[in-house]
Amino acid sequence: MSSGGAAKTRGSAPYYYEYGGGGVVQQEDPRWKPWLVPLILIASVALFIVEMLINNCPAHPSPSGGCVARFLHRFSFQPLRENPLFGPSSSTLVSLSLLSQFTSLHLPISFFSLIKLGALLWDKVVHRHQAWRLLTSIWLHAGLIHLIVNMLSLLFVGIRLEQQFGFVRVGLIYLVSGFGGNVLSALFLRNGVSVGASGALFGLLGSMLSELITNWTIYSNRAAAILTLGFIIVLNLAVGTLPHVDNFAHIGGFITGFLLGFVLLPRPQFGWMHRHDLPQSSQPRSKYKPYQYVLWVVSLLILLAGFTVSLVMLFKGKNGNDHCHWCHYLNCIPTSKWSCDSR
Repeated sequence: MSSGGAAKTRGSAPYYYEYGGGGVVQQEDPRWKPWLVPLILIASVALFIVEMLINNCPAHPSPSGGCVARFLHRFSFQPLRENPLFGPSSSTLVSLSLLSQFTSLHLPISFFSLIKLGALLWDKVVHRHQAWRLLTSIWLHAGLIHLIVNMLSLLFVGIRLEQQFGFVRVGLIYLVSGFGGNVLSALFLRNGVSVGASGALFGLLGSMLSELITNWTIYSNRAAAILTLGFIIVLNLAVGTLPHVDNFAHIGGFITGFLLGFVLLPRPQFGWMHRHDLPQSSQPRSKYKPYQYVLWVVSLLILLAGFTVSLVMLFKGKNGNDHCHWCHYLNCIPTSKWSCDSR
């Protein structure tokens, strides 16, 4: 990527000056070894195994047909007519909790296994005071395909962020974004079971975008970077308008992560880390640029206000569709090929 940079070292930590179309960029070797993202992957896989163990398809005959891959015995999958993603029944997930793809899934209440495990179900959150489902559903997946797609997305996005910003900030973005996505989902979707990490994953994408914006001046080729990232985000949100995909979880997670990126991911302005090596007249006066402080304050206020209003509405039993009559089109666009009534 460098087009003629002079490598320098200070102590044992190398850093490089790159000369690009956007100006000079200082890059350092990643400061963090990623372990949280691989741990999330392992935990998600382990929970999927638990889902299948509890589901025990052979012991619960389904009117939809026989179990798939019966050679797996109690780990065999529900009939494809019931769950085309090669996974458990929704009732298992509600006892654990269900949703996603790089997308989140919104399935019929008949998925009994998912309900047992903690899937997101509006009635249980609001009327039975099981608010913990707003977090547990992040860790559940509707099927093997769902799990693979989400985990590949997590590795693609999460490893880079953890290398650059550490496990604390990335972990906070992941969990809070997943929570935010589920809150918005519960406000607008009252029927069906939701599970998956897609709200959290969209939060990581949103934080990547805000990180690029708030640290705009230190990047070269930033226009190409923001166009590429924007295309990926728009494409995935567009996929979310298909039936049985919980796009509200995607949107809520993305907005939460986008705002958190301004709060948690600003980088010190150029020269701050090595200011003591610079002449007094060339030293930066503050760690961050003024616009970074403004974005930090505004984003934090919007985030706190948004969570407060959303949670109050949710636990008062308010229906978001009553206050936004067109918002259902953000979740599913009806066509001659499919209906959105089940949403």
